[in-house]
Amino acid sequence: MMALHSAIKFSVFALVLLVLATDSDAGGIAIYWGQNGNEGTLAETCASGNYEYVNLAFLSTFGNGQTPMINLAGHCDPYSNGCTGLSSEIKSCQAKGVKVMLSIGGAAGSYYLASSEDARQVAVYLWNNFLGGNSSSRPLGPAVLDGVDFDIEGGTNLYWDDLARYLSAYSKKGKRVHLTAAPQCPFPDAWVGNALKTGLFDYVWVQFYNNPPCQYASGEVTNLEDAWKQWTSAIPASKIFLGLPASPEAAGSGFIPVPDLTSNVLPSIKDSSSYGGVMLWSKYYDDQSGYSSSIKNDV
Repeated sequence: MMALHSAIKFSVFALVLLVLATDSDAGGIAIYWGQNGNEGTLAETCASGNYEYVNLAFLSTFGNGQTPMINLAGHCDPYSNGCTGLSSEIKSCQAKGVKVMLSIGGAAGSYYLASSEDARQVAVYLWNNFLGGNSSSRPLGPAVLDGVDFDIEGGTNLYWDDLARYLSAYSKKGKRVHLTAAPQCPFPDAWVGNALKTGLFDYVWVQFYNNPPCQYASGEVTNLEDAWKQWTSAIPASKIFLGLPASPEAAGSGFIPVPDLTSNVLPSIKDSSSYGGVMLWSKYYDDQSGYSSSIKNDV
């Protein structure tokens, strides 16, 4: 009886180890929300259970003495303080274990850093208005976001490393400030290449789209795989994500049909210890295609 009992205990232990090992290989899905008023609420986005990370897009105006301004398209009007109601939705996301980041930049913003001191001032602004600091005019209300996403696609490539260092230093004041970034797949990224060398970024969702030299082409995974290896071997981030359009309409090129992704692309990159999952642009296009629901068990 003792031997049987021990065998049962051992097999339960083995099963727990197996589950842990399987789970550690599993990735998560990151989504961008905010640039289309017809993509559902933030609370609905998190309640779907499809996403582990939500990037609020975008703080599109900041730096060089400009008054920082968030743009959440049709969701709310920041000019009339109309986005503070998102605070309760952010908290409901976090209660479900979803990390919510503020994405700064974007493809059409007005932003750049004029100096290291400018970077410091932007960091102070972000800390006081979106993170653990205090301000009388927090655009999203009192909720404390999990971090800042660098989606830098314009301006200059200077001082982003300084901004990363200043923001990261705030982690010492309490809640961890996660740093994430969305570079383009040609390595190194033209805008945030230097910032990524700091090793301060937790998650890097590389945009493997609108970049034919390093994205997937029908049946041909080599270019993507080569770029993936370059990113995972050169960037000291804890996790690298495969950034993709959620539908053919979401980008000029680079969409990967679900069967190609699950049977061809993911198996070629998932064995990397740096693999973190898949990032999708964006919630609106994911609603149209159902892409995240179709891939989440394979990510």
